[in-house]
Amino acid sequence: MESSSADLSPSKPSWFTPERLLVIFCAINLINYVDRGAIASNGVNGSRGSCSKSGTCTSGRGIQGDFNLNDFEDGVLSSAFMVGLLVACPIFASLAKRANPFRLIGVGLSVWTVAVVGCGFSINFWSITICRMLVGVGEASFISLAAPFIDDNAPVAKKTLWLGMFYMFIPTGYAAGYVYGGLVGDHFSWRYAFFGEAVLMLPFAILGFVIKPLQLKGFSPAESKKALTSMEIASLEVQDSDVSVVKGSMKSSKSKCAFVDLKEVSRFMKDLKVLLLEKVFVVNVIGYITYNFVLGAYSYWGPKAGYSIYNMTNADMIFGGITIFCGIVGTLAGGYALDSINSTIPNAFKLLSAATFVGAVFCFSAFCFKSMYVFLALFAIGELFVFATQAPVNYICLHCVKPSLRPLSMAMSTVAIHLFGDVPSSPLVGVLQDQINSWRKTALILTSILFPAAAIWFIGIFMHSVDRFNEESEHPEVTTTDISDTAPLLDRKAAGTTETSAEP
Repeated sequence: MESSSADLSPSKPSWFTPERLLVIFCAINLINYVDRGAIASNGVNGSRGSCSKSGTCTSGRGIQGDFNLNDFEDGVLSSAFMVGLLVACPIFASLAKRANPFRLIGVGLSVWTVAVVGCGFSINFWSITICRMLVGVGEASFISLAAPFIDDNAPVAKKTLWLGMFYMFIPTGYAAGYVYGGLVGDHFSWRYAFFGEAVLMLPFAILGFVIKPLQLKGFSPAESKKALTSMEIASLEVQDSDVSVVKGSMKSSKSKCAFVDLKEVSRFMKDLKVLLLEKVFVVNVIGYITYNFVLGAYSYWGPKAGYSIYNMTNADMIFGGITIFCGIVGTLAGGYALDSINSTIPNAFKLLSAATFVGAVFCFSAFCFKSMYVFLALFAIGELFVFATQAPVNYICLHCVKPSLRPLSMAMSTVAIHLFGDVPSSPLVGVLQDQINSWRKTALILTSILFPAAAIWFIGIFMHSVDRFNEESEHPEVTTTDISDTAPLLDRKAAGTTETSAEP
């Protein structure tokens, strides 16, 4: 009797706490954006060889020098990851409904690790471009799942602050990548920068395959999904029972595949339609796209522009240091501010509009001064306000849709801001610079685009919005029993432990 009761008793609290979950996601996000910053750094990206009118020639360095890339090709290289992201993001968001999300993350990060190693071994423009495309798969595997997990498990009074902690590693990672790429590229070779990134990401790829499943709010437990799958297969077998013995097995397998594929596609299209009809989501993402158009070009061309306009011999270090400080302080301040004034969608839009407008004023003014020190002071203040938007904008993406649509919301938001934002901005700014040949004018034109972003988010303040975080899932496979069990796994473990301790 004692042994049987011991077997039925709940297990001890897991090592896997909400705080450790946050740390893991932050570390993955950091490494991913270190890679983005490294490939944009002068140490890794480098420059083409050139010859003066007097006949003196200097050899190229880095990726651009080794492969003799023009500015447009260089900009394409920075955006190539979007191909993998665009294809994989919706797939991972859909698969999260019937597969362990951490297995999906493990698969994606494994592809990321192999692709980064491939970048180090690349031999020409096309080989490194293909590898950069595969790098996007890694981001797709976790970006649509990390924010919903954090939102589920964060303390109620600190939800936006926790999101801010996660998203602060975007600018911090970029900035650390500038410094990392500059050091490794200048002292060793740009290829070793990619090898080092792969070593850092490998443990997290392995962790994705060994970690226990976690439950997302709004989704039915894995057990009920398995039962549903069995019922679907049984139903198909009954439908195919009248088929002849000779052709039965072939037709049955084909009909099953077609049924499952059509059902998944139909469900995805239905969810996507619901998402795109949500006006708050659409306005928020349009503002985010406009904002990210500027930030993407800043992150890629910033060191080169600083070097050209203000003769910064150590532009990687300067821009990296400013962005690390402003990214951490600004992003955390934005999350804390929204929690302080009450986390609602209208308040998030107010914070987005105000912070972006003030940040745009300071950044635009910075490029108008010829003094490097005045520029750095004004630009740093501008970045503090600009980075304050990270937590509020993603808070809106998470809370303007039902819990079951959050992974898709994050996936589509990520695809949109890259596809229409930072992906085209890097090559377009490169083309603009090739035409006008003045980094100061290019930077002023680019920075002015932040003002329309502030205006778009300002419109969101006056839109009717509903926080749907606590709305139940309407998926037909989630039964009444399932819905009652859709609390986050980490919370259920805590609840189970409490109940156990209360028993006599």
